Amino acid sequence: MNIVKNRRLPRIFNRMVFRLWMIMMSLVLLSVAFIWVVQIFLFERNYADAAAAETQDRLKPIMESLYTEDLASDSRFLSNMSRIAGGELMLVNGAGELLAFYTDGHSIDLNSLREDGRIWFTVRKSHEYQQMLRGEPYQKWEKANGRIFAFEIGIPVRYNGQLCYAILHNTLRLHTILELNRRQLILLTIILTLAASLLSALLSRQFTKPLYIIKNAIDHLAKNDFSVKAGLRRGDELGDLSQAVDELGQALQRVDVLRKEVIANVSHELRSPLAIIAGYAEMVRDINWRDDQQRDEDLNLIIDEAGRMSEMVNDILDYSLLQSGYIQLKKDVYNLCEIAESEVDHCQKSAAEHGIHLIFSSCTQEVLIRADALKMSQVFRNLLYNAINHTPDGQSITLSIDGNFQEGFRISVINPGEPIPEEDRQIIWERYQRSQHENGRRHGTGIGLSIVSTILEAHGMTYGVDCHDGLTIFWFHCPPQTLAES
Repeated sequence: MNIVKNRRLPRIFNRMVFRLWMIMMSLVLLSVAFIWVVQIFLFERNYADAAAAETQDRLKPIMESLYTEDLASDSRFLSNMSRIAGGELMLVNGAGELLAFYTDGHSIDLNSLREDGRIWFTVRKSHEYQQMLRGEPYQKWEKANGRIFAFEIGIPVRYNGQLCYAILHNTLRLHTILELNRRQLILLTIILTLAASLLSALLSRQFTKPLYIIKNAIDHLAKNDFSVKAGLRRGDELGDLSQAVDELGQALQRVDVLRKEVIANVSHELRSPLAIIAGYAEMVRDINWRDDQQRDEDLNLIIDEAGRMSEMVNDILDYSLLQSGYIQLKKDVYNLCEIAESEVDHCQKSAAEHGIHLIFSSCTQEVLIRADALKMSQVFRNLLYNAINHTPDGQSITLSIDGNFQEGFRISVINPGEPIPEEDRQIIWERYQRSQHENGRRHGTGIGLSIVSTILEAHGMTYGVDCHDGLTIFWFHCPPQTLAES
């Protein structure tokens, strides 16, 4: 069996610095190519057209004479024409013989013309020259190495009463300028490319440096080093990303502390009832099994402690299932007042252990809601246990229902005690975060409020906590859409 291995590019080609450098350099090279195209195919032709137009403008005053007059009538006419055009003027008879040659107004001895240097020998070999001898005028551009360097026209004229041809060859004086422009453009291209390459490299490194800082911070977070911070102070998206990573580190650090705390708390809370269960079970077996009254008391204590353990395990399991989405709400129509009153009765025993009195107050006897009754019972129970944990001995806790069917109902659990600091009122709803203060009674697993928030959000209900006048008020609101018709 053949195994095909994926060939990976060298590491440098996969780096963002190199990719950004390539993008910037591509833009630079595209700009340079555009400049060259414009220079060669637009500017140079425009220069040549402008030079030819200038030559034709200078010849306009005498062009009419070329077609209507015999050029031999004025001995200086051809010389002036050559001078005005600023180039070479050749007079050719109908047989193709050269009769006169002028350069910039000066007559040239025909005997001095040689094969190696004069324009005449180039002109007479051209296709346009043969076309002219058949009586057709012509106009053409001459190019060398892809560049226009001369402008040439052939015109039928009369000379000494015979049909002849005047050939005007104007070497454009732009050749030197265009050559200089090209050399300058080549030099500028090299300088621009080198400068752009260096600047692109610097900008790429400058741009990716914050990314490497953020990546380094994330790598430390992945290794459970939650104290590291990216610490970038920027006003752009990278600054926002850095701040988000820092906030993530703080949240992970807080969760890690709380995780360790809940492990210790749960271990302690589970160890205590297990020890009690084991101890009292042995006592029943070895000592009190004959004493019916004492045996029943010990067995009841064992049952209570086992129930408390089961309740803690159920809380942890329920929260995990709610967070993972495995539990679906089983909604039906229930009377919220009956659920609340039932949970108040259920928690009376735990409250009585500390001399705390639970009070239920409702503005109406019936508030029908469409909800999961079991989950709403957990909400009330966890809020009441939370209040019991942080209420001084001998005080009272009130569970109240207020509102109407048009605006919805507000359910509040009110207890006296130390206020929750403002900065802690959001994080108390996080998993394993104990509410209010740390010196309260340590009942439960520390995830009661997390379960409350998860269940209420699943029902589409808002919730919160307020502190004023020495009271702490945990509340949630049942909007009209959660209510059912009576």
